[in-house]
Amino acid sequence: MTSCPCGSGRAFAECCGPIIAGTPGTTPEAVMRSRYTAYTLKEMSHLRSTLAPEAQTDYDETSAATWARQAEWHGLEIVGCEAGGESDQDGIVEFRARYRMKGQEMVHHERSRFRRHDGAWLYVDGDIPKPKTRHVEKIGRNDPCPCGSGRKHKKCCGATA
Repeated sequence: MTSCPCGSGRAFAECCGPIIAGTPGTTPEAVMRSRYTAYTLKEMSHLRSTLAPEAQTDYDETSAATWARQAEWHGLEIVGCEAGGESDQDGIVEFRARYRMKGQEMVHHERSRFRRHDGAWLYVDGDIPKPKTRHVEKIGRNDPCPCGSGRKHKKCCGATA
């Protein structure tokens, strides 16, 4: 049994293998996993066949093949899925694909949009999620201490020992 490169824990023949061979994926996540696996196996024809018609015009197979060849693929993490059920026409899969290129560890993080087209789930496009920023409120030395003591910050929690 050969484990599937997508990291599902299932055998390739029971996971991404049939989808890459031409059986339509039943969910956006299944298609996303098969697309990752196609990159690891350099199956460029599968990448094209799982693109929505409007996405095929911008698809650069030469660049995709170069990326697939140059990358050493380390794993796929599905962050989350939205919609994509039996009665849905659209779905989203957020994922992180880890790889090494030119000696540098890389992560491709994307929120991919999928649409059902003639019964098959196809990749439409994706966005790179913006990193979450942490907001820290600066406390001035003469401001009241946030601990609620009623004293100035410099005379309370902000005092240096």
